[in-house]
Amino acid sequence: MADVSAADVAALRKATGAGMMDCKTALTENGGDLDAAKDWLRTKGLAGAAKRAGREAQEGAVGVLVQGGVGAVVELTAETDFVAKNSDFTAAVDGLAGLAVEAGTAELAELAYEGRTVTEHVTALAARLGEHVVLGRVIVFETVDGVLEGYQHRQNDRGTIGVLVELGGVGSDEARARSVAHDVALHVASAAPRYVTRDDVPADAIARERAVLEELTRNEGKPEQAVPKIVEGRLNKTFLKETVLVEQPFVKDPKQTVGQVVSGLGPDAAVRRFARVKVGED
Repeated sequence: MADVSAADVAALRKATGAGMMDCKTALTENGGDLDAAKDWLRTKGLAGAAKRAGREAQEGAVGVLVQGGVGAVVELTAETDFVAKNSDFTAAVDGLAGLAVEAGTAELAELAYEGRTVTEHVTALAARLGEHVVLGRVIVFETVDGVLEGYQHRQNDRGTIGVLVELGGVGSDEARARSVAHDVALHVASAAPRYVTRDDVPADAIARERAVLEELTRNEGKPEQAVPKIVEGRLNKTFLKETVLVEQPFVKDPKQTVGQVVSGLGPDAAVRRFARVKVGED
């Protein structure tokens, strides 16, 4: 059996618009040969998507749904804004978000949806709309004892940014906790943090940023003995505040950080995790 890499699967998926599992099967069945795998997918009824291979899908829509302790963000990409705000397209992405919540999984490709698999549904949608349509990122959160909220930023008649936020240790006032969680999700959509806390920032990312700041500071002619202190100050005031969620000024009240807003729910309240998907961005 061929050793199929994730990169090969991703490349085939981008070229054909087929589902991830179909791409993996195609490569496995054809010894890892990309061209042969493309042909194999055509024989399985994906010729329409394959003919549009290579055309970028930078537009699209994002669906968000939170229900019963499960939340999902689903991205569906297209080539043009015109198709991305088509009612069939937006209905599909909302329906797939509902399917992800119902199934409790991000692995949608082979799940049944409206009488066919999700992959088949997306392929048929692409054929009907005449564009390269691809199921993009799918993120599913499930919470047992936390508060889960979502936010969808809408632009030009469809969702363009989808966010999920989970808070933990929020105490008994669930209504207030949900309100704060929703506001934090709105903040994430706007401020685009990358990490929850500074402990989540990879050491190599901090090391790279520190090296850049050291060179910048020296190029500004600062005294060598002052460089370490200046660099640490900049690292904390710029890089970490820009990338760490709980240290960012809260969009609704910049005098407070997001962490301070959440801590108002109780001594154990904290952001457990978040996810942000913006159409066209990795």
